[in-house]
Order: sequence, then C-alpha cells, then structure tokens
Amino acid sequence: MVTDPTAVILGWPVRHSRSPMIHRHWLATLGIPGDYVPLPVEPERIDVVLNGFAALGYVGGNVTVPHKEAAFRAVRTADDVAAALGAVNTLWLDGDRLVGGNTDAAGFLANLDEKAPGWDRTDTAVVLGAGGAARAVVWALESRQIGRIVVVNRTLDRAEALAKHFGKPVEAAEWSTLPKRLEKAGLLVNTTTLGMTGHPDMTIDLAPLPESAVVNDLVYVPLETGLLAAARRRKLVAVDGLGMLLHQAVPGFERWFGRRPEVTPALRDLIVADIGKPA
Repeated sequence: MVTDPTAVILGWPVRHSRSPMIHRHWLATLGIPGDYVPLPVEPERIDVVLNGFAALGYVGGNVTVPHKEAAFRAVRTADDVAAALGAVNTLWLDGDRLVGGNTDAAGFLANLDEKAPGWDRTDTAVVLGAGGAARAVVWALESRQIGRIVVVNRTLDRAEALAKHFGKPVEAAEWSTLPKRLEKAGLLVNTTTLGMTGHPDMTIDLAPLPESAVVNDLVYVPLETGLLAAARRRKLVAVDGLGMLLHQAVPGFERWFGRRPEVTPALRDLIVADIGKPA
C-alpha cells in the first residue's frame, strides 16, 4: 500500500534506469516525504497497467522504452509536445483521469543551453537517426526556429517519414551524403544507440564540420562516447547526454511533489559515479 506520495517509472527493462536515483536525491535534498520506484512492465501488460493506473496509488510517473507510444494512447489528455510526438514520458492524474506530457524536448534544450550557450544561433542542424529520440530533438529544434534540420538515417524511408511528419524546415538525407551535410552544420546531434555501451561505436569523420560547431550525443553510458572524443580532438564544443536526462526529470518532479528541483553539480556527480561503477 502506497502511503507517502510515490511516483513510478514504467519500462521493460527498467532496472538500468537512473531516474529513481535522481528523484530520490531531490526528495532528500528538499526534505519531502515520498519515493520514486521502478516498476517493470512487460509490453503485453502495459495497456492493463496504464488503464488501471489511477487505482495503483501513485501520484504519477515516467514512461521509458518501449512504452511511450502506449502511454500516449492510454492518456485522456496529452500536452502539445506529446501530441506532436505521439509519445508520452510523464504521467499524472487529474482526479481519476490519466494525463500525459513529454519533457524530452525540454530536457534536450535545457542541456544545450547550459553546456553550449548560443548554440541556437546556427541556421543548420544535422540529426543522426530517425527514431523516437530524433522526433523529440527535431520538435525542439523547430521550436528554436532552426532554419534547416537535416535528418540522416541509414534507412532513408524512416528519415523521409519523419521529415514528412514535421514538414519544412526538416529534410531527409541518405547516410552516404553525411560529409556534405556537415559542411554548414552548426549543430550535430546523435540520437542513435551507436556509441552506447554494448553497441557499435559511432564512426564518422567530423572534419567537414565548421570550427564553431557543437556536437551533442544523447548517449550517456558511457559519458565520453567515441563521437564526443572525436569532437574534442577537433576542439569542438562537445555535449554529452546526461544533462538531457537530468533536465527532463524536473517538470515531472515539480508536478508530483509540488516543488521545482534544481539540476546541480552534486546531482550530476552522483549519477556520474553510478555510471562509472562496474556492471
């Protein structure tokens, strides 16, 4: 039986998530009674869990892969970002009504604003990948009025579908054209799993990028991916993906527990230390 206000993260698997560590840190720092717990839910059970969410006793929660689209279908109301992306990563209750939002785009922007101020003065951004994370990034870039957003994916059909969904200024490009696409890019964002622990590395030549370009890898395990290491060797601004994870968690915590937390160096150090632990 849930007593103190408790939020939850739904995913499959969910054991690897650092979200409980983030929210429990904020609860302790702010002196708020409550908890944030992982709840692993198999894909075949997610609809049942979401449809009965109000009866579980949680004040709300987060949704991670592979359940974000199912959560969007389950909520009675979705915010504008979730509606545009067709994916929900944050849940809360309005009475017994399940409501959803998406904070991935806001987390992406806050991370870049913090680590690379002025990044959005560029006219051209290149996004690697065409999955759910790419959709959030493209929405965010459109919101900052980036004039040209090029989505590059190994499967061109997926990039074209994403570009069609958003329309101008988004365009799709084949992977083989990447060197040419980088020549005028002020921002390069990797939204794929390449470079993540357990996956092949992202091996691309960054030589065509302008000297003022920013390289952002959404991967945060490891923190220093091959792509970011290559960017640093070129003396480009390199931004890891951990900040996006931290910043996207802020709105949900505020909604569930009534206080707006801060993303601090102490919180980042806590998560970095955990990432560095042996598996």
